[in-house]
Amino acid sequence: MAKESIVAQGRSGIRGARVGSGPLGEPERGDLAPRTTVSFWCGNGHHTQLSFAIEAVAPETWDCPRCGLPAGSDPDHVPVAEGNAPYKTHMGYVRQRRSQEDGEILLNEALAKLRGTI
Repeated sequence: MAKESIVAQGRSGIRGARVGSGPLGEPERGDLAPRTTVSFWCGNGHHTQLSFAIEAVAPETWDCPRCGLPAGSDPDHVPVAEGNAPYKTHMGYVRQRRSQEDGEILLNEALAKLRGTI
């Protein structure tokens, strides 16, 4: 009768575990590779600590997870962000490829084609 009350209430006999999860503990999963911690600082003063395998070569710069600026391992000499080009509209890209005179010629050709004179 106790079994029926558990089923009736919608409870499961397995609690606190996911389906397919294995046994807990390091011996079952293996040991972690030896690690070293490297600190990075960005221009806004954010400090980030990352762990790398001892055999791995740590990068010189890392993007700050808080603000996105480049961060370096020397807090006194942080890397400077490269200048980002401002957002360009479609017309800005067209003007970059063609001169004003070329644009006028193309516009007149398109208008003539629409009018049926070409």
